[in-house]
Amino acid sequence: MTNSFAPGQFAAGQFAPDPRPAAPARMITASAGLELRLTLRNGEQLLLALLIPLAALIGGTLLTMIALPEPRIDSVTPGVLTLAVLSTAFTSQAITTGFDRRYGVLKRLAAAGMSRPQLIAGKAVAALAVVAGQFVVLGGVALLMGWRPEGSPLWLVAVTVLGTAALLGLALLLGGTLRAEGVLAVANIAWLVMVVLGGVIVPLDSAPAWLQTVGELTPVGALSEALRAVLEAGQAPSGQSLAVLAGWLVLGWAGTVRWFRWQ
Repeated sequence: MTNSFAPGQFAAGQFAPDPRPAAPARMITASAGLELRLTLRNGEQLLLALLIPLAALIGGTLLTMIALPEPRIDSVTPGVLTLAVLSTAFTSQAITTGFDRRYGVLKRLAAAGMSRPQLIAGKAVAALAVVAGQFVVLGGVALLMGWRPEGSPLWLVAVTVLGTAALLGLALLLGGTLRAEGVLAVANIAWLVMVVLGGVIVPLDSAPAWLQTVGELTPVGALSEALRAVLEAGQAPSGQSLAVLAGWLVLGWAGTVRWFRWQ
């Protein structure tokens, strides 16, 4: 059998093994793409991420059992967008991370050369991509229902990114420290508590004084108040809302860096 390749056709070492890990940007992109595909294939995650906020948007606008300022759609939409961020950046990411640890997914990613910052960056990119898709769908439906947003789009992006980052840090802290079953229970209970305390359905300025004080100190309460200021009142978010979000961001990410475990 003769060799069909001419001498010098291929460079020396062209087919030699290259055991080096992929470039960080490529690993982050691959991790984010995997997270997005898993979310789209998971019916429970889609329900949490989109269908529940969509039902809250339509129900809160059309059903008048809860007294809200008119037009109702303007009062409901900022809270629903907050609910979407909470569901994606906190509950979904916490549960996914907890079960990835349980089944050894994170351990295998670490063995493949993925560092903790790359893993976190991939999850952050995926979460922001899902939130962006939620905002497009929910905002589009709200516009069809008569929503007329106010305020600066730049403030909307800044507040959303800050809120997403703060909730994601808390999600990774929870998912990276507790057992999967504990994460599932705590994440769902925390979701319900933050929806009640955070002014997601009823604006905090309509709540009792004690609930308003407590709610404004939660990350969801600060995010909902900031989004209402931008989208409903057309104003910059208050310094208190931004400070609360920044405080939770620091606490969540500091705890994640300190206590996050791969398995």
